[in-house]
Amino acid sequence: MPFECSQEVISDLERLLTDDEYDVIIYAGENENVKEIHAHSSILRTRSQYFRTSFSKKKDGKVVFKLPNIPPQLFEMILRFIYCGKIDLEKLQEHNILKLLISVNELNIQTLIHYIQQYMINHQDEFLQRNPVEILETSYQHESFTDLRNFTLNKVCEKPEILFKSDKFANLKAPLLELLLKRDDLLLEEIIIWDNLIKWCLAQHSNISQDPTQWNNDDIAIMDRTIHEFIPLIRFYYISSEDFVTKVYPFKDIMPKDLVSNILTFRMAPNKQLNMGIPSPRQSSTNNIDSIVINKKHFAIFANWISRRPCKFKLLYRASRDGNKSTVFHEKCDNKGATIVIVKITNSEQIVGGYNPLNWDSSNSWKFTYDSFLFSFTDRNNFHSAKVGYSYGDAHSIGCHCYGNYGPMFGYSDRGKDFNFYSNTWYSDVNHCYPNVDIPKKFKADDYEVFQVIKN
Repeated sequence: MPFECSQEVISDLERLLTDDEYDVIIYAGENENVKEIHAHSSILRTRSQYFRTSFSKKKDGKVVFKLPNIPPQLFEMILRFIYCGKIDLEKLQEHNILKLLISVNELNIQTLIHYIQQYMINHQDEFLQRNPVEILETSYQHESFTDLRNFTLNKVCEKPEILFKSDKFANLKAPLLELLLKRDDLLLEEIIIWDNLIKWCLAQHSNISQDPTQWNNDDIAIMDRTIHEFIPLIRFYYISSEDFVTKVYPFKDIMPKDLVSNILTFRMAPNKQLNMGIPSPRQSSTNNIDSIVINKKHFAIFANWISRRPCKFKLLYRASRDGNKSTVFHEKCDNKGATIVIVKITNSEQIVGGYNPLNWDSSNSWKFTYDSFLFSFTDRNNFHSAKVGYSYGDAHSIGCHCYGNYGPMFGYSDRGKDFNFYSNTWYSDVNHCYPNVDIPKKFKADDYEVFQVIKN
């Protein structure tokens, strides 16, 4: 039967910290805060890679180390951990724990680096939120602080006000700002991100006017160099037309001309095919859209067609999930306000559908609107294949009929309907209330979804 007395061994090693027989002298700190601390080379070599590779200089037969970057109080805590594996972080003030982490990193004690990061994450959340710039800067400068860096970045994305409303935001280093602007989970509206980017760029050049109309050619060149690397990270297509005109367009001289032109076309001519790549929205712009038919980029296009500004889309109905019956469609979608219907055509990559700015209901009536539209993507993976056609303002623009097997209904004439669901089949008999957007005359669907549209 094996016998262990590990605690006794630990206690004996701890007593060595006060032993008079030592062969290592360490000067921790500098100037008036320097302190001579004694240690044993055999333990240091065994427990620390840093010391194992650093023994060289001797004084009176003893090895001498100078550690000016590590305060004596912190080094004594580190030395105790090296000897007996004990450390008590609760005795330290918040900022000193960060200093301790930096000191431990200098000595390359990996176990303690990980432990201190986890302690800060689990017990110093308020400190991290009060000092996001300092934490980010520190963790970015030290590669081994990955846990702390990722936690702080996640916290800033979750609660961006702790950084973007901080008076130290302007001091954030460019690489860290770039990391944040690349994040899909940064929970800020895109126009607020843009406003803060401009604020940051101006703070780097305090001699330049905050009014871009007052800039001379030199000012424009300086600001262009400052903002250049960040422009591709802003999701301009999710900024409303009003905000773009009033808050973005004034800075057109420091933006790529083709980008400005594409955004203006996107806003002013929604049914024009554009040779542009539309980035995916951040999570805050889409409210974590749940679709098995399309992706976030489609919803960005829909938002532009609907209101020229970001919208949220909430799934109300999916045929494959809820049952492909008209009665279920009305149960799920009636009296929910504006909705968009999205249909995936069987044996095809084509998606078609329509937007109803009014309520669906079971009143067996027709409704008038100019704001509804039909759309088609010949290939859902090719955004340039999109077509949209708005209502002519006919009294039969939207049909609300629950009799028979009718589901969504768009447009009506004596010869048929522009787009409707009836008895598990989709029809596009005429182009009376809407322009032709290349919806097939009759087809089956793999699936169709209806989303409630919530305008911001």
